[in-house]
Amino acid sequence: MPILALRGVSKSYGALKVTDNVSLAVEAGETLGILGPNGAGKTTLFNLICGDATVDAGRVEFEGRDITVLPPHRRCRLGLGRTYQIPQPFGQMSVFENLVAAACFGGGQRERDAWHTASEVLAQTGLHKHANRRAGGLTLLDRKRLELARALATRPTVLLLDEIAGGLTEHEARALVAELARIKARGITMVWIEHVVHALLAIADRLFVINFGQPIAEGTPQAVMANAEVQRVYLGVEA
Repeated sequence: MPILALRGVSKSYGALKVTDNVSLAVEAGETLGILGPNGAGKTTLFNLICGDATVDAGRVEFEGRDITVLPPHRRCRLGLGRTYQIPQPFGQMSVFENLVAAACFGGGQRERDAWHTASEVLAQTGLHKHANRRAGGLTLLDRKRLELARALATRPTVLLLDEIAGGLTEHEARALVAELARIKARGITMVWIEHVVHALLAIADRLFVINFGQPIAEGTPQAVMANAEVQRVYLGVEA
């Protein structure tokens, strides 16, 4: 049984069908990469999974349970953690306070447990030296790290990453990939939307490609990147 599944999910905004009868299954411990051009419907998939948007048809399942109608905070406490493309920490709070808030309100932990979780996550993500720094004053890389850390502080079993490498330099992207590899080694399932393909290919077990809300390829990274339709749609390579 997959840990996360979409079953014939569709979503429209007016006349625009953003997600069209998409089915997808993610196995526990797997890292699934999602690719597609801008406007393909990738972020909408995440919104449907985490509850930021409601499905028009189909259902969302987590650990065998239908969570289609659950609100976002309930899904988070079940074990669905998420990062967003543009980090939006509580800028006037410290890095440590941001993590405590995530553990308490996102993860439903008691205050003492939340403090322990925040300390652990600071060490895991290399943010310990910034623990008392105001979150709004961090560099882009450290804001990305904090975005990841806040999701980890909720104690997720599935982590949804939305273009977390976007805007980073080559060196920064390598540092981020190394951190994600350590998270993967701890057994956390990851679903990662990314345009920085080399970063995604470094740790993805499988790729899923969509265009105009419909899947066009799925399989091993090698097979998907060699797919003629993927090369045409995503890489602009004509046969």
